[in-house]
Amino acid sequence: MSRKTNRQCCENGLPCGNHSEQCSQTLTIQVSGMDCPSCALTIKKGLLNIVGIQHVNVNYNTGKVQMISDGTVALQTIETKVSQLGYAPITANEMEEDKQLPMTFIFTAASGVLLALGYFGSFIGLSGIISDILYFFVLLVGGYKPAKSAFYSIKNRSLDMNVLMIGAAAGSLLIGQFLEGAMIVWLFSLGNALQNKSLEKTRSSIKDLMNLAPAEAWLKKDGELIRTPVEAVSVGDIINIKPGEKVPLDGRIISGTSTINQAPITGESIPADKQPGDPVYAGTINESGALQVKVAKRVKDSALSNIIHMVEEAQEQKAPTQAFLDKFAAVYTPAVFCLAITAMILPPLFGWGAWSQWFYKGLELLVIACPCALVISTPVAIVSAIGNAAKQGVLIKSGACLETAGKLKALAFDKTGTLTEGIPKVAVIKALNANENDLLAVARTIEEHSNHPIAKAIVNYTKDKDVRSLNGSSFSALAGKGVQATVDGEDYYAGKPELFEELGISLDSIQSDLENMQNEGLSLVVIAKNNYILGYIGVSDNLRDVSVESIRSLEEIGVQECIMLTGDNKGTARKIAEQANIGRYYANLLPEDKARVIKALQKEGKMVGMVGDGINDAPALAASDIGIAMGGAGTDTSIETADIVLMADNLEKLPYTMKLSRKALSVIKQNIWFSILIKLAAFLLIFPGFLTLWMAVFSDTGAALLVILNSMRLLLKK
Repeated sequence: MSRKTNRQCCENGLPCGNHSEQCSQTLTIQVSGMDCPSCALTIKKGLLNIVGIQHVNVNYNTGKVQMISDGTVALQTIETKVSQLGYAPITANEMEEDKQLPMTFIFTAASGVLLALGYFGSFIGLSGIISDILYFFVLLVGGYKPAKSAFYSIKNRSLDMNVLMIGAAAGSLLIGQFLEGAMIVWLFSLGNALQNKSLEKTRSSIKDLMNLAPAEAWLKKDGELIRTPVEAVSVGDIINIKPGEKVPLDGRIISGTSTINQAPITGESIPADKQPGDPVYAGTINESGALQVKVAKRVKDSALSNIIHMVEEAQEQKAPTQAFLDKFAAVYTPAVFCLAITAMILPPLFGWGAWSQWFYKGLELLVIACPCALVISTPVAIVSAIGNAAKQGVLIKSGACLETAGKLKALAFDKTGTLTEGIPKVAVIKALNANENDLLAVARTIEEHSNHPIAKAIVNYTKDKDVRSLNGSSFSALAGKGVQATVDGEDYYAGKPELFEELGISLDSIQSDLENMQNEGLSLVVIAKNNYILGYIGVSDNLRDVSVESIRSLEEIGVQECIMLTGDNKGTARKIAEQANIGRYYANLLPEDKARVIKALQKEGKMVGMVGDGINDAPALAASDIGIAMGGAGTDTSIETADIVLMADNLEKLPYTMKLSRKALSVIKQNIWFSILIKLAAFLLIFPGFLTLWMAVFSDTGAALLVILNSMRLLLKK
């Protein structure tokens, strides 16, 4: 359990000297045994009855219960209440294993043995009384826990599956059907145990992520290496990472070279070469050399912690399909419950059959009123898919995002850094009214104040050539077109050819050269002083090999159209589009233009996803149906901006993401239809008398288990 206070001056929720009232707390606890909304509702109502609990949010997808209290509620009180309700509280120290499941299986096995002895005993001459006694013990052993939960559910005015099943079992005893009652309890107990065990598997993604990073680090202090808990390491501390060890915290290498296996974070299969100045992330594996790393983030702020937090939030948010089914179940259960009561009373009153006959049918309807398989059909699939994606280096922010991604028909891609390497290099330098060194000096002076990849390429080139910058001032960015600066009292410009057309500076003398270079795929930066051209620089950015493979894979799995959006010139755009096999592209776009293109594509009737870097493409990402950002491991902004984040800095995992989302939609549809058909079949078989009580229980628990197992296939998707 974790607890937080809303005032730093207060500790553990106790009153402090500065405040007369209690400080409120946020408390979080994991609970085992929940598998449907009715379970969650029972826990919520039970905890709200505790004096001091102000708000409760229960999520059965993740088994998490969050509460806000006035600071006076003890941990033991909450644990006791959860246990009384028939569920098992799991504190932070017990997260690695559910302690209650083995005991549940023991009781289920014991009641199963007693049931078998009673049933088969009748074939070897065992008296009916002894068999009924054995069945009664089955009810006691297997039914104790659900009966206890049913009692507290009724007390909290909640109609959950425990109430329905125990009601059916008790009804069987009233009409002398001891075998039926024992069979109901045993099948329900067995199904429940298997369901909970299977659900724990689908929830394991968070636990697996938490175990990625080591709990301790080798901290260098006063010249010595001290094994220190990661929580005690501060930003700026120096840690040592030995070959074969996991990286404990995010930081930058200050000495040593190595290869780092980043698959746990980014999903990339090939280890990355690292040297001084390069970043490393908690949870990745140092494969070869010893490293000294300067810590850049506390453990709670690391990329891994962000992933865990986002995955937890994603698994707790309801997808549209799930929200609809929850509302349906809220109506379905009481409706069928009322139908069951009506069936028990009205037909025999009108002489349409014996009381015992209709009472039995009513009990069968009680069992069918439990909508477990239907309501878990969507969330279990979504939790499985999101958890699997996180392990593969893909962060999906919610079930709604997963559902929408599975319906995308078109994907728009930013060019620079998304389809291309994003590391442009200077290819051509043409000085006109200045010598080359002076041209580069002006270019460095202006471009040093820009973060654009092309500007960085020019600055890096000038540094390699040892060209120094001039004394510039009054720097201003001309959005999407270039940069202006004042050098020695005169105005200088660097930018696209289109900028100079707007400024009224003629490019006629070099227009044909510029067009030829653009047709060859070069991005051009023209440099001018006042009203005349000093020269221009051509920069090239190569297409990633993985981009070509990814786009081909996307088309194979059903993405109907891939579109490229770029602020670059038409010649460069055409060349990259041809190389990537993209049939439709838009060039010379400002950030807001990209958003307009996305909206135009949507008006064509397409559901459109946008793939970009999460920063420069923010308007387009926001306008799209699903925004997909790359390079999340190194950029906090992309995690905040996009709906789906590819932690690696390339498109390698995009086809997998689309396949997973489509597979998840398929599994959800299978689960829903299967659940509905099973309920419908059971309902139709009741009135002709073909269905027995134990068959009704088997259809309910069996269907729920099959839905979970079907959803677990998403955990295996590679």
